[in-house]
Amino acid sequence: LILFDEERQIIDEMLHVCTDVLDDDGFPCDHLPRLTQWMQDHWHRLRHHPHYTVKGVNFTAYGASFVHLGADGEPVLPLYNYLKPIPEDLAARFYAELAESPEDFTATTCSPKLGMLNSGLQLYWLKHAKPEQYAKIHTSLHLPQYLSYLLTGEKFSDFTSVGCHTALWNFERGQYHDWVQREGLDE
Repeated sequence: LILFDEERQIIDEMLHVCTDVLDDDGFPCDHLPRLTQWMQDHWHRLRHHPHYTVKGVNFTAYGASFVHLGADGEPVLPLYNYLKPIPEDLAARFYAELAESPEDFTATTCSPKLGMLNSGLQLYWLKHAKPEQYAKIHTSLHLPQYLSYLLTGEKFSDFTSVGCHTALWNFERGQYHDWVQREGLDE
């Protein structure tokens, strides 16, 4: 956390290094419960600090990772690492099911083939490779929006998140890409 005054001068910094844990496949990922607790603890301290009056909050975090919430609003899956490889056969199936060439898809979504760094493919992977895990998901938030949710209790997204190499957004139409609707991910 970095705290700025009204003149945008840094007046306090708090650093937390997340140690990796292993996800359900044995791939390294951030320890989401520890990150969540750290954020909540430091937010509480800032809000109740006698020398600070917090007037605004902004989040910067790697946005290619999703936090998947259950119906109760609590995380139900690990914070999968966007560097986790997507199985080649599943990626091939994804691109084969598109109604356009991979090149046209890349142009339409501004998303070159980047595996799980295309966060939409993480949802596709969960739905098709881990359907029992996918069934637990009520809402998926990119990490910066999850951090906001921790403080506000409100779930939302924005174009800077959905449109940034996620393979989710059709820039020509200004809406989710057809594959998102075909897979029922927009529900």
